[in-house]
Amino acid sequence: MLSVLRRVPWWAVAVVVAAGLLVSGLLPGSDAEALAGRVLPVLGFVAALTIVAECCAVAGLFDAATDGAARLARGRRWALWALLVLVAVASTVVLSLDTTAVLLTPLAIRAGRRVGGGDERTAVFYALTVVALANTASLLLPVSNLTNLLADHRFAAAGVSYLGVMWLPALVVVAVTVVVLAVRGRDRLRGGFEAGERYVPPDRVLLGVTAAVVGVMAVGFVAGLPVWAVAGIAAVALLVVGAWRRGGLPTPVGQLVPWRMLLVVGGLFVAVETAQVRGLGDWVAGLAPDGTGTGPLLVLAGLATGAANLLNNLPGYLVVEPAAGGDPTRLAAVLIGVGAGPLLTPWASLATVLWWQRCRRMLTHVPVRGLLVQGLWLAPLCVLAGVLVLG
Repeated sequence: MLSVLRRVPWWAVAVVVAAGLLVSGLLPGSDAEALAGRVLPVLGFVAALTIVAECCAVAGLFDAATDGAARLARGRRWALWALLVLVAVASTVVLSLDTTAVLLTPLAIRAGRRVGGGDERTAVFYALTVVALANTASLLLPVSNLTNLLADHRFAAAGVSYLGVMWLPALVVVAVTVVVLAVRGRDRLRGGFEAGERYVPPDRVLLGVTAAVVGVMAVGFVAGLPVWAVAGIAAVALLVVGAWRRGGLPTPVGQLVPWRMLLVVGGLFVAVETAQVRGLGDWVAGLAPDGTGTGPLLVLAGLATGAANLLNNLPGYLVVEPAAGGDPTRLAAVLIGVGAGPLLTPWASLATVLWWQRCRRMLTHVPVRGLLVQGLWLAPLCVLAGVLVLG
């Protein structure tokens, strides 16, 4: 019996559990409908973004960007890593943490392999840099993190701007991340490397069009358009252009979208919302002390960090959100926890899940211990620093 259960895929379990909760009425229809309105655009955004990443990889955009960064660094390891940090921060702030995880991870791994001269540990260090900044740099703008989008209307209801509350914690958290990563990886930042032969794209037209579409997608994100719609249009455009230039899809249909992961996350949302309706939110709210002093805010951020690492940052936010009430400072503490805190488990954020998948697609093995150790350094320091400057 146990052997049979081990062979049952997680996505099938998620579908059965979610269907059972809906059919049984444990999750009322009105709550299910409201949940779908919040969650389906998120899952659609992730699916479209994955297609964009596959099209970019086939067009050679990652190879071209890696080659350009290597030449700009002029053979200095620290300079190439610093360029990666700047690009990761800018990408996360403007395009979202999921975009960074999907689009930048292949570039980082290729850059790490070039710098390391075949030493895969350098590629792992570069990949870990990306996943760290994809999470911790996601606090500055509403578009930077889907949890921010879920919370943005609450700041507006309180009569304050999101940026006005979050700009200082966001900058401090990024600064702490960069310092910690630089100190831990100092041995891999010393010395030089050979830039190698210049990359020649197989199809310059396809590369140029792909870069242009990604640029337009970025403008759409910054302009505040619905991120799922912008990413979806970009995905369709790249599929059409790719079919025109190459005569087919970038990968088989079954691998084009991470449908298994999306089903698991969707089932998790349904399970968490059911628990929320049945009193979980009230119980969590009772754990958080009232007030906006440093102590209550740290407890609130700690609860959010724990929920994100245990469940995932998106359902984790929904669990802890009621504890913030309508206070923007308490809500900011929750966002710090679910934004800078989900660094300890591979499923703590969608960005980390997507990053892990990109690493596997690049045939890079990142030990879970490496992710955990980095997270044990970063999560407490980043969350503490972000909360301390909230006042």
